[in-house]
Amino acid sequence: MVKELTKNFNFSEAEKRLYQWWEEQGYFKPDMDSDGEPFVISMPPPNVTGALHSGHAIGASIQDLMIRHARMKGRRALWVPGTDHAGIAAQLQVEKQLKSEGTCREEVGREEFLRRTWQWKEEHGGLIQDQLRRIGASCDWERERFTMDEGLSNAVKEAFVRLWEDGLIYRGTRLINWSPGLQTAVSDLEVENKEIDGKLYYFRYPIEGGGEIPVATTRPETILGDTAVAVHPDDDRYKQHIGKHALVPMLNRRIPVIADEYVDREFGTGALKVTPGHDFNDYELGERHNLSIVNIMNKDATLNENAGPYAGMDRFAGREKLWADMTEAGMTDAVKPHKMVVPVSQRGGEIIEPLVSDQWFVTIQPLADKAIAAVKDGRIKIVPEHFEKVYFHWMENIQDWCISRQLWWGHRIPAWYKPQTGEIYASRDNIPPDDSGDWNQEEDVLDTWFSSALWTFSTLGWPDDTKDLQIFHPTNVMETGYDILFFWVARMIMSSLWFLDEIPFDTVYLHGLVRDGDGRKMSKTLGNVIDPNEIIDEYGADALRFTLLTGSSPGNDMNLAISRVEHSRNFGNKIWQISRFILSNLDSEQPIGKPELDKLDLPSRWILSELTSLTDRVDRLFENHQYGEAGRRILSFMWDEFADWYVEISKHALYGDDDAARSLTRQVLVFVLDTCLRLLHPFMPFITEELWQAIPHKGEALIIADWPEPDEQFLNEDATSVMETVKSVVIDIRNARNEYSVDPGKRITALVADGSAAEQIASLDYVFSRLCNVERIEITSDVPEQTATIVSGDVTLYLPLAGMIDFAAEKDRLQSELAEIEGLLERSDKLLSNENFVNRANPDVVQKERDKNTDLKASREAVKERLSELEEMA
Repeated sequence: MVKELTKNFNFSEAEKRLYQWWEEQGYFKPDMDSDGEPFVISMPPPNVTGALHSGHAIGASIQDLMIRHARMKGRRALWVPGTDHAGIAAQLQVEKQLKSEGTCREEVGREEFLRRTWQWKEEHGGLIQDQLRRIGASCDWERERFTMDEGLSNAVKEAFVRLWEDGLIYRGTRLINWSPGLQTAVSDLEVENKEIDGKLYYFRYPIEGGGEIPVATTRPETILGDTAVAVHPDDDRYKQHIGKHALVPMLNRRIPVIADEYVDREFGTGALKVTPGHDFNDYELGERHNLSIVNIMNKDATLNENAGPYAGMDRFAGREKLWADMTEAGMTDAVKPHKMVVPVSQRGGEIIEPLVSDQWFVTIQPLADKAIAAVKDGRIKIVPEHFEKVYFHWMENIQDWCISRQLWWGHRIPAWYKPQTGEIYASRDNIPPDDSGDWNQEEDVLDTWFSSALWTFSTLGWPDDTKDLQIFHPTNVMETGYDILFFWVARMIMSSLWFLDEIPFDTVYLHGLVRDGDGRKMSKTLGNVIDPNEIIDEYGADALRFTLLTGSSPGNDMNLAISRVEHSRNFGNKIWQISRFILSNLDSEQPIGKPELDKLDLPSRWILSELTSLTDRVDRLFENHQYGEAGRRILSFMWDEFADWYVEISKHALYGDDDAARSLTRQVLVFVLDTCLRLLHPFMPFITEELWQAIPHKGEALIIADWPEPDEQFLNEDATSVMETVKSVVIDIRNARNEYSVDPGKRITALVADGSAAEQIASLDYVFSRLCNVERIEITSDVPEQTATIVSGDVTLYLPLAGMIDFAAEKDRLQSELAEIEGLLERSDKLLSNENFVNRANPDVVQKERDKNTDLKASREAVKERLSELEEMA
């Protein structure tokens, strides 16, 4: 019994049903008894607090495409899902909750705060997992991990203690990004650079013994923390002051005038105030010149005792007061508007303050050396390749990693210390070495990137030597955004090589940003954020996936326009209608599988040849990670070749009296559709599974069906060559009928000039009958009169027009059309010859008129040519 399809694909119903069925059947789990080669992806863990956004959507779509393709290729495909504890983001949510209750974390205490955070995680976590299911993510949910579950927490403690035992972890004072609002150090990834309309403040530094050096700054309050004034050694304006001392305004603290080639003589005044305690570039400059570090700021961004009379003021209030005092003292010159970029906390929104602080660090160079070597020697490949230069630049200039955060939610650093002696003890059990009571537990937690750096192997059971770890590590591909190549990917490479002495994956595939339809970065401010969940609601997951997958290429940003989603939805509708048509023309005894080649007509041999070429091309594109182009090729074949040509041609056999031809044509239709659904499944899993279950097939599910292999026996250059000629002739006949206004329903006879291809073209009269209403084709050695001539390759075809059109009426119509064009052209010529119009009108309007004039001239020539042809025929 042939299954009957509904008129349209009900994606909202089918997606939930199919996903539940796949999961219940265990199709997302790797077959542990199989001898297939493992193919493993570790899902970049989204924040447990998060919701699916366009970045997640493109990443999940690409990863799922890779996994589904590998699964169909017979590999033991494992996609490990999980979520990150999102230290700052999660803590902020609970602190907001406490604030609404009139309390704060300090009042409730650490234990209660953590209990509340776990409770919040249980209540609000899980949203993004449900949304990943909606998009079709076929990951093994039974292996889902959380960065703070028991197993991963043990992995984090083991990694920390090993690094400590290796002498690579230390506690020290360095300049870090400090969030005054969050009261913690933050990583570079948690800092956004925001352009603002700021100010550039010009003032003069007094030189001890006489003289001044003009200086400019965007942060006057940091003058109070200056420990040098730097000038270029070759700057004649300031050479005489090198080696002398300047006096810090309002504090009169002596600081040296130093020379350094780092100073840009062209920027500002050409002299630089140096504040090692509050600027990263100045910190490096200070280290080179062994400058002292003066910290003028408290952790809440108020000024401290080193700010002298400004102590206790907010940093920005202190700025205004200091500048007013300096102005009154006659030390200032000007304040000018200045576009500037400031670091802003991604979570808190306040301006980040570079601050000297006691933190925990990893001595990173030994780990970085291993990671550099793994990419240089080819063990790890980065796609696209040009990002290797970015990787090497970062890794070769890497700084020690600040791993501590002043938060409560996260992995508490497994260390104890004696305040009296400074002795430190790192503990895998998180207990002190003795019960003397002299040990204090470290309050800070680890940077979230510390736990996620272990992700590929900790999720498989490390530090235990589990079966999963033995089979599935190293993983195969790390697919993620290029913006975290250094922050996360590099740290995973370093961690895996250090702890396991093996790479975490052999390929890094980087996708770009998803921008709006106009190429702008999505932001709430611009109001151009496209919510993938809303797209799925309206168009279905397949339409969103296909748009993202075919609109992207490795390492490049893509524009997500709703019009493209609609086109993908329309493609799905086209596939559905093709399938409905095929199913409606099958019988219950329909043979399936590869058709017998020697029994097929030319169009069938052609479509199978094109299908084989497509399969081979898609395979090669997948091997080279060109997934977008692969999807576009499948669409082009299904829509432009299969639907528009072969399905239409097939109606001759399907509606004819030849039972054998009808059966063979049905078999070809099913075989081509079956193969296309397999190729398309990684892109559009839901509609392809639904259709595959409806057509005659072997196997239980498309998701685990075999990937198509190109069968070279079907390659047929002769059939392809002839069909390309046939298609060209059909298009020309359609155009000729349209040009000469021949009634579309009127059947005509065509004459083909006697030649090498004449008999073959004449034998395909049923193709022309179906596609352009030519009832028969006759071979002629004469050139008939009153015919339209069509030439394609070595085929010349004549369309007799006598009796088809009223020559006199058509001539009158064309002459009337010509007169109208001449009138429009005359008005356009006059307008363009008017100097006032050309010189004074909007340039866009003038150009538009010139383009219109060019088009009118082209139309005039086309009508004249048609009139000439008509006169010759008549």
